[in-house]
Amino acid sequence: MTMPGAVPRTTRIVRALASDDGSVRLRAALAAGTHPDPAYVGTLVARCAVEPEFGVREMLTWALIRHPDTATVPPLVAALRAEPAQARAQALHTLSKIAARGTWEAITPALLDDPDDEVARTAWRAAVGLVPEGEEAALAVALSAQLGRGDPDVRLSLSRALIALGEAALPVLAQRERAADPEVRAHALATERLRQDPSLGFAPAIEAVKRVVALGPDGPAGRDER
Repeated sequence: MTMPGAVPRTTRIVRALASDDGSVRLRAALAAGTHPDPAYVGTLVARCAVEPEFGVREMLTWALIRHPDTATVPPLVAALRAEPAQARAQALHTLSKIAARGTWEAITPALLDDPDDEVARTAWRAAVGLVPEGEEAALAVALSAQLGRGDPDVRLSLSRALIALGEAALPVLAQRERAADPEVRAHALATERLRQDPSLGFAPAIEAVKRVVALGPDGPAGRDER
């Protein structure tokens, strides 16, 4: 029962989500997930776009998962077109956790090719987790277009996504291993090495194949690879 003049719990939690204190925001997100209410959804999604603390963002995602898909999926899908980039990345992350039917269609080629590396990496992971049966080969082709992109962490994320697709990725990796771009070729070869030996570090794999690419198939390293 709410006493006259008392601030309703939903209002307190919504206000706390905007606090300058990260611990207060964390507790507010926990409370919003513990006692789900549609009144929280818009604020939770909006907060995901700007929340600076990783732990709080994870709690925001948890709180959204606790709400019905019908309430959370539409605003999260809308956030995939939003600025800043964090809004897109966190929405992708949350949608991948919810795994609602039909979410796959929201992961567009533009997101897989997003200019922000963190958004693209999250889109790759989400796409692999949500891809419907029979669409794996098409997704492998789309992901393979990103080979050679970014720093080692970005490249490792893409390699892991392609490896997670299993046999569907093998034909496109084989094709990209013959690409004209040496960075693409090296990345595809390193991905295949990691697929065959998951314990192999990405840095050693990429350095080894770069030597092969630089020397060509007739060089000493190339002959050793045969």
